[in-house]
Amino acid sequence: MKPRPDHQLYIGVLRSMSAEERLRKALELSALTRELLMAGLRRRYPDLPEPELHEVYLRRLRKSWDRRE
Repeated sequence: MKPRPDHQLYIGVLRSMSAEERLRKALELSALTRELLMAGLRRRYPDLPEPELHEVYLRRLRKSWDRRE
């Protein structure tokens, strides 16, 4: 396992947050992840029409939810 020198600091920060703050942060990170996925798809498929790009996006999301695919 790779060393994680700041892990204890990270855990301390999480423990100091309220449940609401932790949930808000989780939702922010989730939104950022979706934005990065879409930006990457736009870069990879620059000529794909938006509806088709959205279908690729949804397929990728479903694949990340269900590792059996």
